[in-house]
Amino acid sequence: MFYWFMKNLIAGPILLTAFRPWVTGTENVPKTGPVILASNHLSFIDSVFLPLVLDRNVVFLAKSDYFTGKGIKGMLTRWFFKATGQLPIDRSGGKASEASLNTGLGVLARGEMLGIYPEGTRSPDGRMYRGRTGVARMILEGHVPVVPVAMIDTEKVMPIGTKIPKVRRIGIVFGEPLDFSRFEGLEGDRFILRSVTDEIMYELARLSGQEYTDVYASSVKERMSSRSR
Repeated sequence: MFYWFMKNLIAGPILLTAFRPWVTGTENVPKTGPVILASNHLSFIDSVFLPLVLDRNVVFLAKSDYFTGKGIKGMLTRWFFKATGQLPIDRSGGKASEASLNTGLGVLARGEMLGIYPEGTRSPDGRMYRGRTGVARMILEGHVPVVPVAMIDTEKVMPIGTKIPKVRRIGIVFGEPLDFSRFEGLEGDRFILRSVTDEIMYELARLSGQEYTDVYASSVKERMSSRSR
């Protein structure tokens, strides 16, 4: 109820009026039933605007650090992520990754819409990076459709490292659903998982117009961080 109240009566109308996002392809999003929205990730505000332009609620899986901060900043961050319908997950790998997968499958089993950023983190430079195969496992194990989503120019509104967004128009493109039913029962095959993930990433690159780079964004961020020390 609190999520609906914030989206429809307070934050939603204000943000939509101020930023005037242009949107195409909403007819590609199923009106009911479980579905995965697989999106590129350019800015912190992607998780804010994507749900605002849809009638259905979107559940995102957010790293658990956002829910454990201390002090006023930690409290406000935790409040924001809960208010926007996001669930905490541990991204440390191993058993944590399996738990995150099960959390996502639980959302889909309830017939809800799950938002995922296959790159695993925001792009450090506006390019599209290699996707993590967790999204493919959720698609094949959950037997659900996936709709590719391209966020446009959100990095210009709120680049990494900034705290206050600039008011300018952004775009959101919903592509046609991708069908991977031909791979049913093969969710344990890592080559199939990579193939499904790559197909999603290539479609996202096509919709967004981003240059595709076949390395993980997290690796690029680590190199950038080590150079700045």
